[in-house]
Order: sequence, then structure tokens, then C-alpha cells
Amino acid sequence: MNHHEIEEGIRLELDFTKLKKVADCKEDIIPAVAQDADTGEVLIVGYANELALKTTLQENMATFWSTSRNELWIKGKTSGDYLEIVEVCVNCEQNSLLYRVKPKGRGACHTKKEDGTPRAGCYYRKLKSFTELEFK
Repeated sequence: MNHHEIEEGIRLELDFTKLKKVADCKEDIIPAVAQDADTGEVLIVGYANELALKTTLQENMATFWSTSRNELWIKGKTSGDYLEIVEVCVNCEQNSLLYRVKPKGRGACHTKKEDGTPRAGCYYRKLKSFTELEFK
């Protein structure tokens, strides 16, 4: 499956090998979830290393470590769809982060709706069956 079929298709093709790939990125990282501070909607799940967290706190913008590109990723730097930090929370075991954010662009996902506008978040499909998805 190519990236377009994965991102826009209605066939379920979950990547259960993702965490193995993340472990292979050779960075010390933890999950970082971006949640809309006003609606509670989960927008993105990514990963953060120390540099990403420091950048998040210094720039007041959600920043992740891209495990596929192996580089710092300030969400919105190229698209203009920034996620302004309201607060950063740490879970009880100190092994994941919650970025409570205010979206400052037209969307948070890198994919687009049929009309070309960015989607609000990355969770734009619902599971219909074990093999099928439907768009919200």
C-alpha cells in the first residue's frame, strides 16, 4: 500500500510494527499526544526526545521528534498549521507527555479533505469493521 492509500483509503491496514520502527530510530523518545485544549479532541500522537521537549517549552509550539526522518519536527513550520502550547503535562510514570494545544492554522493533520483544506486532526476515520474504515 502506498501512503495515499493508507491515508485516504477505506481499507484497514494498521501498522503493528510501528513501535519496532520507532525503537530503530536510535533516539531516546517518549510518546507525546497533542490534544485540543478547548475541545479535548486528540489531534496527533507523536514522539518527543529532550530536544523536542525543550523546543516545545522555549517556542511555545508543539514539537516532536520525527522517527521516520530522524529530525526535529516543529508542527506547522512548513504548513503554517501550528499548535500553540497551553500546557505540557507528564504522566504518573514520567514516560509520556500530553501537549494541550490551541490550533493556530486551518488544521493539525498533514492530510487534506476533499476540498483541499487540512483536517482538524489525524483521527478522521472510524473503524467500521476489522477490515474497513469510514470517514467522519
